[in-house]
Amino acid sequence: MPIFEYMCQVCGAGFEQLIMGREASVSCPTCGSPEVAKQFSTFSAQTTGGFVGSMGSGCGCAPSG
Repeated sequence: MPIFEYMCQVCGAGFEQLIMGREASVSCPTCGSPEVAKQFSTFSAQTTGGFVGSMGSGCGCAPSG
């Protein structure tokens, strides 16, 4: 059950929503509008050494040398 980030197209509110299925409908908790756009987001994790970025960040294209 992933958590997605959305932005309301009517009032501009940003919010997160826990989605429990492919057909789940999402509406803005501020104004109730169903006109929302899914936002691109990455995750991070906190370790004893600090924060670690998403495992998928970066392309690994750095030149070696």
